[in-house]
Amino acid sequence: SRLSPQEVPPARLLAAFKMAAQGTTAFAAFPAVVSPPSASGWLLASAAPSPPLRSTAATATAAAASTTLPTLGGGCLALATAVTAAAVAVQGVRRRARVTPPRQRVVVAATATADKRFPILSKRPAGTGGFPNLPESIHPGVLTGKALEDMLDWAKQNEFAIPAVNCVSTSSINSCLEAARKLDSPIMIQFSSGGSQFYAGKGLDNKEYHACIAGAVAGAYHVRAMAEQYGVPVILHTDHCSKKLLPWLDGLLDANERYFERHGEPLFSSHMIDLSEEPLEENIELCVQYLTRMAKMN
Repeated sequence: SRLSPQEVPPARLLAAFKMAAQGTTAFAAFPAVVSPPSASGWLLASAAPSPPLRSTAATATAAAASTTLPTLGGGCLALATAVTAAAVAVQGVRRRARVTPPRQRVVVAATATADKRFPILSKRPAGTGGFPNLPESIHPGVLTGKALEDMLDWAKQNEFAIPAVNCVSTSSINSCLEAARKLDSPIMIQFSSGGSQFYAGKGLDNKEYHACIAGAVAGAYHVRAMAEQYGVPVILHTDHCSKKLLPWLDGLLDANERYFERHGEPLFSSHMIDLSEEPLEENIELCVQYLTRMAKMN
């Protein structure tokens, strides 16, 4: 069938359906009734089978017509199919005509895999540099060890604060990375225990802080995978950890140690231990234990 932007005049359409009701013998007369005299045509129906339409709506409507109008003959069914297809085509044209202004966003050019340091993406050793105004040790991606210390010292010397954002999903992480890239700034991405559990999904069992640990580790891997792609230095941190949440921190340190064995650096940049509710002596004693364990991973 063929369709022009104009609609078929109701009188012609009614006459066509009346002729179709007489059976397929009157089908040859359809073009003369439906088309205007100029033969350019609003609609030309053919008795030959046509290929499947792209629109499932047209096919479904034609199928409904074959069940509800069994006595009108093949001509009526073909015309109904063609009219439905025409309506769907017009709707498609109208939808495509609606133009939405593109959203302003930062586009970061892709870099070859060989140029990336993230261990899952390449085997290239840890890189340095890349920022003319920053210390040489600072590089795109997650900062640990000496690079982390240099970043904090440089911020202190230049009297500015690095924003730390609690993230709960890949979308919030990507938003932070995009903002840092747009402003050409380092950033801290951190996870709280509750945010880590949310990242893992509320349907995951959190017995012994299992969901909190899994969510934070998953988020850390996402940050590591994407930070270098955005080309910004990131401090990967975990937020307040009180005494009752220490099992969560223990699980994260286990992940740090496994990552350190394979890649020579911890998974996270740093962790916050908040024992301010505990007696000073206990606070210091526990912190010494954790810092001694963490120092082995630089």
